[in-house]
Amino acid sequence: MISKVIIPVAGLGTRFLPATKAQPKEMLPIIDKPVIQYLVEEAAHSGISDVIFITGRGKRAIEDHFDFSPELEAALLLDNKKDVFKEVRSISKLARFSYVRQNSPRGDGDAILCAEHLIGRDEPVGVLFGDDVVDSRVPCLLQMEDVFDKYGDVVLALDTVPRNEVKHYGVVKAVKVSKNVYEIKDIVEKPNPKEAPSNLIIVGKYIITPSVFEELRKLKRESRGGEVRMADALKNLLKRRPIYGLQFEGTRYDCGNKMGFLRATVDFALKHPSIKKELRKYLKKVVK
Repeated sequence: MISKVIIPVAGLGTRFLPATKAQPKEMLPIIDKPVIQYLVEEAAHSGISDVIFITGRGKRAIEDHFDFSPELEAALLLDNKKDVFKEVRSISKLARFSYVRQNSPRGDGDAILCAEHLIGRDEPVGVLFGDDVVDSRVPCLLQMEDVFDKYGDVVLALDTVPRNEVKHYGVVKAVKVSKNVYEIKDIVEKPNPKEAPSNLIIVGKYIITPSVFEELRKLKRESRGGEVRMADALKNLLKRRPIYGLQFEGTRYDCGNKMGFLRATVDFALKHPSIKKELRKYLKKVVK
């Protein structure tokens, strides 16, 4: 049973400047809910009790969002906005939250290492990166837990993209072992589409074991202050342990780029009870 997740949020979000000059990219809203809340809700609905944020400079808004807000809650009750009060109050109760500071951006692997002291020696842990939001009936992380329970080794979330887009992602060479489950044989970072082993890409959702922390520590010692990358640790781990991938059921939105963020905004808005009818009318008017 996975009870903890690590969510690295120390990145600068340069692709959304100037909007992210003074606020974290993870706090950009999809309709009325910030991107980071979708990830925390995915974790909570997967049975996670503890969320560990790896933060950096300028990320205080994330802490405030998941904290109690007595003044706001009092004002909502005074205005008899009980439904909104319940929604706001529920955010702080999604999980127990911890915050660890990554002093400088030294790669996604270094960010994960920052939380190692909060993870038990033999404890598996989930990792969710802030760019990938998955809309699915069963939370993506919960789907991955089923695979981990069966095999007991590292599990990666996988998705397919058009062949010409693999150059933007980590791509896997893999063998299918059951429906939607693969055993990973190799990981190639941002390959030339003509040389890519497949069009199966790694999505920013993992279940890792203590062996991954071991590999990350080795890389940190060898890097001498350089970046420590998760992909390198996983490639090294493959030499001694199997790694599995799940092609999850659901729709992935890459909210780390503007087009993916816009797609998420439109699709979620078309399902939002308070605005979906009005939005459909508007889209019919403007889309020819």
